[in-house]
Amino acid sequence: MSAPLHGQAAVDQLLEVLDLKQLDEARFQGESPQVGAQRVFGGQVAGQALVAAGRTVSPDRHVHSLHGYFVRPGDPTVPIDFTVETIRDGRSFSVRRSTAQQHGKPIFFMSASFQVTEQGLDHHSPPPEGVQGPEETPTMQDWVAKYPHRKKAFAAAPQAIDVRYVSTPGWVPPGDRDAAEQQRVWMRINGTLPDDPLIHACALTYASDLSLLDSVLSFHGEVWGPGGVIGASLDHALWFHRPFRADEWIMYDCVSPSASGSRGLASGRMFTRNGVHIASAVQEGLLRRVGA
Repeated sequence: MSAPLHGQAAVDQLLEVLDLKQLDEARFQGESPQVGAQRVFGGQVAGQALVAAGRTVSPDRHVHSLHGYFVRPGDPTVPIDFTVETIRDGRSFSVRRSTAQQHGKPIFFMSASFQVTEQGLDHHSPPPEGVQGPEETPTMQDWVAKYPHRKKAFAAAPQAIDVRYVSTPGWVPPGDRDAAEQQRVWMRINGTLPDDPLIHACALTYASDLSLLDSVLSFHGEVWGPGGVIGASLDHALWFHRPFRADEWIMYDCVSPSASGSRGLASGRMFTRNGVHIASAVQEGLLRRVGA
């Protein structure tokens, strides 16, 4: 296995993952990065499904919402086949259904809606106050230095996204995490992306799955892994409110309004560094306790 990539090289690899092979006007095929994962990362297949859907829509229509369901674990060793169904092309909106399949069975499906640019009422909620900036927030390298047992796992994966936890990340050992109602991270693509708005939307879709569900564990001071909780995404919804660049700093402000029945609900708001609300996400995940 080759050495993991960092910075722009890792971003270029992410762009390759998102750059699907087009088989015909409604069928596409994507690959997974070979980093030793046992299953496909949910944000990856969601981002790829959005790429497939977006390539069937006129470029003057931009995605404003998506709703997806994870129905089977993805196999990272084989290609993923995507089929896009045109639900409607109206004067202002286009709706697509994008289905990902492996081994002849669906692993993920998504509905996505695209809209032409229009003017109208405009307001948004304020960003969280008193949050330190990304430069003052510990990097993943800072956290790994504190918990060197995580160094191998961190070094094995490409670092295409710079994620900085304002509070404690969920992968620390049991007992090292205080309960907190908010889970806030600064994040950005760790390099430069092309100007295509669809690429930025797909990259943000990918990144939106990284820390959202962790807000459920944060509420209880719980952690991932042995002695804590294992989980998997069940569904994912994302709304894009305003133009943005995914390679600039974004504050991801996440909370969990409910957890029950081995499921947890999480919602997140995304703000630019200057406080503009650019997107909102909601996700439910399966969460089960595991022994030490």
